Amino acid sequence: MTIKDHIKETLKLALPISFGQLGHVMMGVVDSMMVGKIGTVPLAAAALVNGLFFLVLVIGIGVSMAATPLISMAKGARNNHECGRTLNHSIVVNFSFSIIITILTFGVSYLIPFLNQPKEVVAEAIPYMQVLSFSIIAFMLFQTYRQFLEGLSIPNPPMVIALLANLLNAFLNWIFIFGKFGIPSMGLFGAGIATTSTRWIMAAALILFVMNYKKVKQYNPKLNLSNLDRALIKKIIGIGLPSGFQYFLEVAAFSFAAIMIGWIGSKHLAAHQIAINMASVTYMIILGISAAGTIRVGGFVGMNDWKKVRYAGFTALGIAVSIMFCFGIVFIIFNSSLPYYYVNDSEVVKIASQLLIIAALFQIFDGMQASGVGILRGLTDVKVPLLISLLAYWIIGIPIGAFLGFYFELGAVGVWIGLLFGLAFVGLTMLFRFHLKTKHHS
Repeated sequence: MTIKDHIKETLKLALPISFGQLGHVMMGVVDSMMVGKIGTVPLAAAALVNGLFFLVLVIGIGVSMAATPLISMAKGARNNHECGRTLNHSIVVNFSFSIIITILTFGVSYLIPFLNQPKEVVAEAIPYMQVLSFSIIAFMLFQTYRQFLEGLSIPNPPMVIALLANLLNAFLNWIFIFGKFGIPSMGLFGAGIATTSTRWIMAAALILFVMNYKKVKQYNPKLNLSNLDRALIKKIIGIGLPSGFQYFLEVAAFSFAAIMIGWIGSKHLAAHQIAINMASVTYMIILGISAAGTIRVGGFVGMNDWKKVRYAGFTALGIAVSIMFCFGIVFIIFNSSLPYYYVNDSEVVKIASQLLIIAALFQIFDGMQASGVGILRGLTDVKVPLLISLLAYWIIGIPIGAFLGFYFELGAVGVWIGLLFGLAFVGLTMLFRFHLKTKHHS
């Protein structure tokens, strides 16, 4: 295969995965846009809850992603039976974790009053987080079947469902946030009801599709809980948990950044929510490149073709960095106009426009670290990336952000500069580690 072939195959996989990921994050963007129309306080509460919610949920996401490299390796080795077997064991693992995460998320909502946030923000945040917790089992079931299809290089069905779900979510938001068809206006809580309902419908739709899709019948995707293999369950958890905690450390850093910014004031927190929403859109697109890297690297590992492993990995990294460079240019050019799509508060817009400049600078490193984590996962290398993330975000990023934000009084901008340093460290280190892990095989 030529480099051009590798780019073509990576994009062929990555684009539908990216659009699917974008579909998920756009639900949050649409929620924020619609909630922002009813005031700054609900938007600030949404920022706080979204950070805390994904802080817990991201562990489950990491666990669910363990199936992808295992399935792609099995497919590469032409072991169809192992693909379906991995799905069945993933269902058991992911459903179990989803119950635990639901309980944790509901419990975390009671800690919100102790985070030193404005009282009016806390009052709206608690019920919003509690209603979102009931969407976790559905989210994890969708993830399980999506990872199965993506591991088989069939990314289109989950993408279509995720994109169509945005139309449903927007419609339900309109009903429950503003009060339509005789239903009372529920504001931010209504957005939570809309998102939860949409996620359950998404899960049901994807499960029904997989059960009736002829192209995957050879992998035997039907639920079969007999003859469970403890070794395979342990393997899935062994790959998934470090991945989950790696994502946890990253999301926790951004969540703690939101908490620190909340200490400054609700306008700064609302501005942070706007900027992080936009950065999340680009990040979700790059997660598609990362997932494609995982799938292609894992498939070539299954074939024992290490030259192609390196080509697949470095191709994913190159594409991610190139795309994020372009997004960074867009953020710089339109930094003062994009925030107006969320709010009309001039002070919030001014702060958000400054944060978008910082976001533009860390786009390249964000693309590098996201794709780096993905290609290392394709090698089932997950424990060292976990330690790298701990060092980057919590020993480098957060302390620098706090120092610049409060000691030098740079506010939210200082906190974001700290995050930039953390992302740069992760991105460069992941690139170097993939090179070291694969150079002796090629």
